[in-house]
This record gives sequence, structure tokens and C-alpha cells, in this order.
Amino acid sequence: MRTEAPAPVAFASPPAGEPVFDPMMTWVTYKTQIKFALAILAYLMVLVGSVTVVKANPDAFWRFDVAALPVLPAAVVIWLTVRALARLDEVQKRTQMQAVGFSIVATALLTFGYGFMEGAGLPHLNWTFVLPLMAAMWALGLGVLVLKTRLRR
Repeated sequence: MRTEAPAPVAFASPPAGEPVFDPMMTWVTYKTQIKFALAILAYLMVLVGSVTVVKANPDAFWRFDVAALPVLPAAVVIWLTVRALARLDEVQKRTQMQAVGFSIVATALLTFGYGFMEGAGLPHLNWTFVLPLMAAMWALGLGVLVLKTRLRR
């Protein structure tokens, strides 16, 4: 039996003209990042307002309630992050899990190490530095893992 090459398939040519900006497509494509950015912006705005109000009213009975207000938009950021992680495929989830694991261990090592250095005379650092440090370590771990993956190919 003789084999022959398949007949070429005719595809429609691509549409002519310049690409058109469609804001709805941008929204769909970047929806998670836009929501995350808006939640971070809300957190920063509430944080600045809360700190300002508490410093202006140091003896008010409600100062602790106002000081805790930034937790609400921070909770939205956490919720959006967990939702975004849940939408990833298995390989991306594994990569993120490794980066988070690195973040936890590196943050623990750095904070414990600095705690020992405080005993030797370094100034005391506020706890609010722990979460940004953890986020930075997550980004560093993710960057290293992505580079490692690309170099293997």
C-alpha cells in the first residue's frame, strides 16, 4: 500500500489591520493582578489613616479598634492570594509550595538570627518587618526556582 502526504489544509488568513485595544479583554487577562493591586492600595490607605488617627488620639478608648482596621483589607489580600494559588495547575502549585517553604525557613532563620544579635546589642526590630521579609523570601525562592527550571530546558 502506498502512502501519500496529506493534502494541505487551507486556513483562513489572519484578520488584516491593526490590533484593537479592548478594555474588557485587558480586565479578563489581568483581573487577578488588578484585584490584588486594589486590595494592597486599600490596605495602604487604611493603614496610613489608622496610624494617623491613632497618633492624633493616643488616649482614646477606641484607639485599639482603629489600629486593628488594616487587618480587614489585609484579609482580602490573603483571600485573593489563596484563590489565585488554587487556580494554578499542579506544576505551578508545586513550584509555589517550594517557594513558600523556602520563604518560611529563610524567614525563620533570619528572624532567629537577628533575635540572637539583639541580645548582643543590635536594636530591636518591630514585628511588622516579618511579613514583608517573608514575601521577599517567597519572591526570591520563586525567582530561583523559575531560573533553575529555565536553565534545565
